[in-house]
Amino acid sequence: MKIFVLKSKIHQARVTSKNIEYNGSITIDRELMDKAGLREYEKVEIYDIENGERFSTYVIEGERGKREIILNGAAARKVEIGDRLIIAAYALIEQDEEITPKVIILDKNNRIKFEKNS
Repeated sequence: MKIFVLKSKIHQARVTSKNIEYNGSITIDRELMDKAGLREYEKVEIYDIENGERFSTYVIEGERGKREIILNGAAARKVEIGDRLIIAAYALIEQDEEITPKVIILDKNNRIKFEKNS
């Protein structure tokens, strides 16, 4: 049997912008993607700490070092600039397989203040 387990998590990411006219996705700073082990176009679950919204989308690479977290398309309607998000990606593994998730926790400026297994 296979199970879904946490693979990557960015915790306390602050929304820096939103673009309703875009086709969809979340734009994440490339450095943060690398540290969390996320790939471009990978499916992620988004949990808004401020309002409880939960939704799925996919990752688009943002400019390295700009610390941007941008919600695009319909997802932009679910958040406000400044909201804190949890961005999580999961992997499908064999039940007896081990995986250690990569986790980064950000400060209010989207700078890494803690990382685990990066």
